[in-house]
Amino acid sequence: METASRNFLWSRLAPVTSIILCFIVWQMVTVGLHVREVILPSPLQILHALTESPAYFFQEGAYTLMTTLQGFAIAAVAGVVLAVIIVEVPVLDSTVYAMIIALNSVPKVAIAPLFVIWLGTGSAPKIAIASLIACFAIVIDTVLGLKSVPKEMLELAYTMRGRRFDVFWRIRLPCALPSMFAGLKVGVSLALVGAIVGEFVASDHGLGYVILTAQGTFDTPQIFAANLLLALIGVVLFGGLTLLERRLIPWHASHR
Repeated sequence: METASRNFLWSRLAPVTSIILCFIVWQMVTVGLHVREVILPSPLQILHALTESPAYFFQEGAYTLMTTLQGFAIAAVAGVVLAVIIVEVPVLDSTVYAMIIALNSVPKVAIAPLFVIWLGTGSAPKIAIASLIACFAIVIDTVLGLKSVPKEMLELAYTMRGRRFDVFWRIRLPCALPSMFAGLKVGVSLALVGAIVGEFVASDHGLGYVILTAQGTFDTPQIFAANLLLALIGVVLFGGLTLLERRLIPWHASHR
């Protein structure tokens, strides 16, 4: 029991400790080598940029977070529904699924301006880009999970006169949940990327806009501060889905 508690404590402290050590080394290198702020600011200079206008960063970070969450919510619902349809209707496996894989190879940055033309310069194009980028990973991983059910198990269920809905709800879906959550965790990170891409293309709010304006004035600490907040948002969203995964499928988490 004591060993287990020690391992649990270390698993929680190790990431934090490594991050703190990285920032300490970073600070020592920038100060010791007299690195110019415009090239690589020190952690203290980045912290100063954050504390100098915290309300501004909070407002823009909240805008990016809401765009990401809305885009991810749309992608999660659309991706799971589309994956279920593809698996349940075999003819779509060789048509729609193949088309989705082909579309996934198109750089999303190249089609982002189209969403601005179609949806304007408000929050709608950013949400659309975020959901589009996130949707592909969710569809592909969910389809993989739904197809991972052993064929013998499905045949046995149908032999025992199991209804199609019951087979899906009691067999296919539970087996697919680990792969589905893998897709969701990748998808939420991609939704954040999509939100930033949308803000780069056309926006007057969000952390992407903060980065663009700071680039114009060579305010490197502000750029690093915005990226630090983006990393924090990404970690929090990923961690939230991980906790939800452990709640819904504890049998899978216990084997990792």
